[in-house]
Amino acid sequence: MEYLHTMVRVGDLDAALDFWCNKLGLVEVRRLENEKGRYTLVFLAASNDAERSKETRSPQLELTYNWDEHNYGGGRNFGHLAYRVDDIYAVCQRLMDKGVTINRPPRDGNMAFIRSPDGISVELLQKGSPLSPKEPWLSMPNTGTW
Repeated sequence: MEYLHTMVRVGDLDAALDFWCNKLGLVEVRRLENEKGRYTLVFLAASNDAERSKETRSPQLELTYNWDEHNYGGGRNFGHLAYRVDDIYAVCQRLMDKGVTINRPPRDGNMAFIRSPDGISVELLQKGSPLSPKEPWLSMPNTGTW
């Protein structure tokens, strides 16, 4: 398993970048704008991790700016932790065998979500290319929130 990033939602992207970059000293390593989804993702890394982070995409802080939503209450600004795994199907099966609910199954062979006992959302991402979709994951519904 490899730690990838932590996501936090921000209500004012300029103010967030001022804090995280200008004041704290993190470095923007990549940015994705999704007009259809109406959001911007800005990935930041510590200055000593910036070059490595561009290649490995870890460890990073992901700032998610939803264009139409700016106020987050009750911890909604914290999104999830993300880990890359060698075999998403094997990891999800092992977790299920240990009683963990797969909230968002890896139907695409690439991404799944689980939650900690404290409700922290954890994203699991397949290392490399997505695995071929297969059962039981392909038809498994979402459970709860993620």
